[in-house]
Amino acid sequence: MTAALMDGTALARKILADAAARAADLTAAAGVSPCLATVLVGEDPASVTYVRMKQRRAASTGIVTRHVGLAGQATTAELVDVLTGLSADPQVHGILLQHPVPPHIDERAAFEAIAPAKDVDGVTMHSFAAMAFGAPGFASATPGALLRLLDAYDVDPAGSHAVVIGRSPILGKPAGMLLLGRNATVTYCHSRTRDLPAIVRTADIVVAAVGRPEFVRGDWLRPGAVVLDAGYNPGPVGDVAAGAREVAGLLTPVPGGVGPVTIAVLLAQTVDAAARQAAAGAEGTCRFWQNSAT
Repeated sequence: MTAALMDGTALARKILADAAARAADLTAAAGVSPCLATVLVGEDPASVTYVRMKQRRAASTGIVTRHVGLAGQATTAELVDVLTGLSADPQVHGILLQHPVPPHIDERAAFEAIAPAKDVDGVTMHSFAAMAFGAPGFASATPGALLRLLDAYDVDPAGSHAVVIGRSPILGKPAGMLLLGRNATVTYCHSRTRDLPAIVRTADIVVAAVGRPEFVRGDWLRPGAVVLDAGYNPGPVGDVAAGAREVAGLLTPVPGGVGPVTIAVLLAQTVDAAARQAAAGAEGTCRFWQNSAT
């Protein structure tokens, strides 16, 4: 068996085309141009590249971007002040704090300074609670991308056993909550899980979000399993070893799998946020609100 690859690049194009059409409609009807503020602390080369990539995708989708760069020595208080100011700015509809931030900064405190209505990356505790309870809100961008991929390939999680390897508060944990919301039976695994390969072999759906290159081996997998590789490591390689292609039924490649869809979800949710904020002040724009949180 050779796994069919899930084309994230093609799916991202569809999501962005829809977001661009909705952004244009919103601008024409309400005079509102969706605006995403990007915030970067320091000059980590990979982070700089990611932010520029998101800005380019935003421009092609009709989304205005505003960038705030802080020195690597910036304090938590300084970063919180910036995020609080952007949250209060009516011209900004979505906020992205590029992570990880430098280790001396309290990342959670920074995330919590983002207003929930503008948390288009789904990183706040409010957004996590909304995902867990199935309430309106914004999905964490990468977990939201995982479900978009499943939907695009007609994979219904209902009744399936999903194993999530990783427990990050903005990736592993919300991914499990979203799958649970789709009626999957979810098992969380992590670095201290005993007999991890044996547990993974029971999975119909595997989410690899552990942040270790080629960590998940092909012989860990049940033949025909759906494998979503949310890792991105230098190389670039994902969290799933190449041998998985000989066992899995569906597999996201790295690059070209989860990554492009993550950016597309972020931008689609920025359009959603702009429409929702416009609707709060002008009832006539309500028809443009389409919640893309999965």
